[in-house]
Amino acid sequence: MNHAEIKPMTMDWGPLQRPAPDWFRDAKFGMFFHWGPYTVPAYENEWYSRNMYNKGLSQNKYHVEKYGKLSEFGYKDFLPLFTGDRFDPESWAELMRIAGAKYGGIVTEHADNFSLWDSKINPVNAVNYGPKRDVVGELEKAIRAKGLRFIATFHHQWLWGWFMSTDPNADVYDPANEKFYGKALPLETNRYIPWRLPDDEFNQIWMQKVIEVIDAYDPDLIYFDSRANIIAERYKYQLVDHYYRSGGRSERIITYKQEDFPEGVGVPDIECGRFSTVQSFPWQTDDRLEAKRTWCYIQGALYKPAAKIIHQLCDVVSKNGNLLLNVGPKADGTFAEEAVAELKEVGSWLAAFGEAIYGTRPFVVHGEGASVADQNFDVAQIEEQTRKGVFSDQGEVDFTASDLRFTTKGNVLYVIIMGKPERELIRVASLRQGEGLGTKEIASIDIIGGAQNLDWRQDPQQLEIVLKGRLPSEHANVLKITYRS
Repeated sequence: MNHAEIKPMTMDWGPLQRPAPDWFRDAKFGMFFHWGPYTVPAYENEWYSRNMYNKGLSQNKYHVEKYGKLSEFGYKDFLPLFTGDRFDPESWAELMRIAGAKYGGIVTEHADNFSLWDSKINPVNAVNYGPKRDVVGELEKAIRAKGLRFIATFHHQWLWGWFMSTDPNADVYDPANEKFYGKALPLETNRYIPWRLPDDEFNQIWMQKVIEVIDAYDPDLIYFDSRANIIAERYKYQLVDHYYRSGGRSERIITYKQEDFPEGVGVPDIECGRFSTVQSFPWQTDDRLEAKRTWCYIQGALYKPAAKIIHQLCDVVSKNGNLLLNVGPKADGTFAEEAVAELKEVGSWLAAFGEAIYGTRPFVVHGEGASVADQNFDVAQIEEQTRKGVFSDQGEVDFTASDLRFTTKGNVLYVIIMGKPERELIRVASLRQGEGLGTKEIASIDIIGGAQNLDWRQDPQQLEIVLKGRLPSEHANVLKITYRS
């Protein structure tokens, strides 16, 4: 069955539809962590566990040269090397808090069949192998102790065909290793949409793993990576029904990609992307702090500057979205100093200007300026990644001080200036006299952390604001326009 032939969902999902909870809409910024045995080789990206088995790919060549033949040293042999001997859940949760994140968690299981919780369903887990600890459970307690919301992210639908190798002698085909890699399947099952879709046994285990995490750790949000469209509908339905109806909690929500779940049952997530304008519905983008094409820690890691993350967050929030930011720990459980420094800088900005982010809602327009962000890691790019083993970036947006972004809260409109303008006069056409907020009386305009009661003039073309004094941030400055009630 190809992509076009996948039958549309026919079950009644209506009772499972729900709006995004207020906590999610207020939080705006979350963090999560890609951490697993793939951080032992730490080579190129977290798809190492798949690409090492595909002859000719760079990760395969690296693996054979460094570790030996695939028949002698397979992915399972990284498990005892993944000790996580410096994993400290308290420090992870504190990094989230310092960075300004309001929710977060860990990749509970990537595509590699390694469960990071104390699983009774999957023996290949972090309690039986590697760290010999319930990573998810410990982190859940630490995150909640900081007053943050806990989430669990699942990518394990990719396991269907993930390990199938172009080397017939690879250890993945040895029946003795089936618990590590799953049953041997036709090689074509490692495509994004394979001809042979998952059987009931795979679907059942896929569902049971998520339910096990729900029942054990009660996540506030469950994130599903792409390719959940290959999972049979009835299993997804049972899972969401269990999640939403168990525990007596109405604030739970799922996020999903593409059209993998029916519209209205959760929050759509646009990987490494964003919309160009305000959306009527809450949404999320998941992206990474890593500057290279990886979601995990790798050799020679590089990180995006804090200013880029701050600008991305402001842009996403102005369009009714949330940013879920990934950072990958090293195999021992620590973070690169460079990553920590950038996250602390993001947190410092949010500590000073967070009132323009947290708890806000979008304005009728997202902002003004020449820089346009309209990106999505779509199906075509996912399919390209499955062929080549690496993904291509969307092309990052570089904002300038001429770009403005709007958020609102009560009788306040925040105008976020994406930088530190050299000019003293700010012109805002969206706030011209006689339209929208232009019909309401301005009580005051202030610079958060700077000068108060700025001079301004409003006419039918624009609102002109005269800046004065020192602007407090090199990254982004915020004008606070308060209207009379």
